[in-house]
Amino acid sequence: MNLIEHYNNLYNAAINSIESDTYDTDSLIDSLSDKRLGVTLIIRPSQTVKNNIQTFLKALYKNDSSQYYYPNSDIHITVMSIISCYNGFNLNKISISDYVSLVKKSLQNVETFHILFKGITASKSGIMIQGFPKNETLNNLRDQLRINFKNSPLEQSLDQRYAIQTAHATVVRFRNELKNKKDFLKTIQEFKNYDFGSFEVKELNLVFNDWYLREKQTKILETFYI
Repeated sequence: MNLIEHYNNLYNAAINSIESDTYDTDSLIDSLSDKRLGVTLIIRPSQTVKNNIQTFLKALYKNDSSQYYYPNSDIHITVMSIISCYNGFNLNKISISDYVSLVKKSLQNVETFHILFKGITASKSGIMIQGFPKNETLNNLRDQLRINFKNSPLEQSLDQRYAIQTAHATVVRFRNELKNKKDFLKTIQEFKNYDFGSFEVKELNLVFNDWYLREKQTKILETFYI
């Protein structure tokens, strides 16, 4: 996949939806009845990179404080949604050790790698930071996870919604109608090619999480060091 082209296509479509008021708002962000839970393998960016992202988010916040902005504790890259969040899932339904073993097996030949966060992309429901892995390690890991999980009897929903191929991080979700839309879009454009920095991936976390990976709803099941 050509990531630059893919991110640009997402961005252009999203900006058009914002300009035409056909973007989506998420009514479940603040809902106490949202019980969607799942299991995800994630990467956390470095503190420096997350702090750089907050510079962008603070600029957006000045234009519209009513949207949902990710705190540093929640910013992540999804390596793979092992069990996509759904109502009624809980850890009693699975053997955690079996999942840990299968992820560990998938990581056997994986070495540390770098990801560059540069530029902004978007969707109809939020804003994302563009991630660019510097080699094929992440793609190869995902392929290995697909093979190992699909050849196992464990509950999984890999690629059920879509086959994940990017390394983006969602950092804003629209939960209300956008205010000061012109200035909001101007700020996005100002950061369109902003370099948020790169970081070396040395560990991954297998987590039990809600839809947004909020810290208070996230439990680390295992940390894998590479």
